Amino acid sequence: MDSLKETLFTKSFVANPYPAYAKLREGQPVTRVRLPDGQYAWFITRYEDALETLKNQMFIKDYTKLDNTSYHDLEAVFRENMLFADMPDHKRLRGLVSKAFTPQMIAGMRERIQEITDNLLDEISTEHEVDLIDVFAFPLPIIVICEILGIPSEDRNKFRNWSNAIIEASNGSTPQNIDSQRNEFIQYLKERFAIVRKNPKEDLISKLVISELEEDKLTEKELYGIVSLLIVAGHETTVNFIGNSIMNLLELPDQLDLLKKHPELINNALEETLRYNSPVEFSTSRWVREDMEFKGQPMKKGELVIVVLNSANHDPDQFKDPEILDITREKSKHLAFGKGIHTCLGAPLARLEGEIAILSFFRRYPNATLNINKQDLEWRTGMIVRGVKKLPILLNN
Repeated sequence: MDSLKETLFTKSFVANPYPAYAKLREGQPVTRVRLPDGQYAWFITRYEDALETLKNQMFIKDYTKLDNTSYHDLEAVFRENMLFADMPDHKRLRGLVSKAFTPQMIAGMRERIQEITDNLLDEISTEHEVDLIDVFAFPLPIIVICEILGIPSEDRNKFRNWSNAIIEASNGSTPQNIDSQRNEFIQYLKERFAIVRKNPKEDLISKLVISELEEDKLTEKELYGIVSLLIVAGHETTVNFIGNSIMNLLELPDQLDLLKKHPELINNALEETLRYNSPVEFSTSRWVREDMEFKGQPMKKGELVIVVLNSANHDPDQFKDPEILDITREKSKHLAFGKGIHTCLGAPLARLEGEIAILSFFRRYPNATLNINKQDLEWRTGMIVRGVKKLPILLNN
């Protein structure tokens, strides 16, 4: 098993981690592994254990509670939000944002998301080959989240470099110019907040700024933290959700043909592609609140715990034939968006974007094919998102 752990995070593992996950689930479902940045973490790989971990408040999200330290200013910008908060701060922070993501608000965005999707598909109508990530999977969610936040259209493309650098830094590596990218991002937000304070509108940033100014609900660092979370995580997940789903359907023509003949299966297809190849590989960090035993393993206060979401989603004790993508599978209780109080706030929006993007793409380009061998795909690095850097597709229009 130690030799298996040595293969984790290699290029071949990133391309197809599922055989390794199967061995971990069978042999060491709760085990310590060495991460790319050199620190050690407990990996939770079975579904039931993962579900319990995600809901268990003995595993905390706010590390500062363990040693009474605080994050330095740069790190705090990205960490002082509900994703890294425990109760009661989590409830307060999530509540400020949740009003923008109610089912009614999301449903009201359908027409606009369809319009954005159609425009993007129109723009590539004269092309023979495209990188689908670049021309479709990335711009769709970034346009949507920027409109929700009130980011001017001319500034959208700036977020691609910033978010890529932040996501890739999640594996402990240091992408080129990461500090300058972060500082540019912070400076942009600082200037944006100053504009909004003088002239607030109806967008989400305006509402958050007003919360900061009026009722002292939000600290300045929390304002930065929430907005950076929404911009980075709020669109990165959907980029890879759309990319992975279209890629997997193109790899499995029988499933794609079934969806074309029965578009009413789209919701099943969305849930199944989320389960089969989730855009979020690992949960964000949790720490052991105090010395304890979990599933027979002694854990010490302050140790890092990570739920391997894509392993849990392939657990045969929970899902029949988990290595098969079957869009007729009954709706599954996959963990692609997490569980418990930290369930992804933007999941309904991601599902709506995914539904519109996938159906619209295959309606417009029903004969599209992959133009790359699977083994030649280059997967993104980092310990958050799972997706390819480029997805070459022949439109065959």
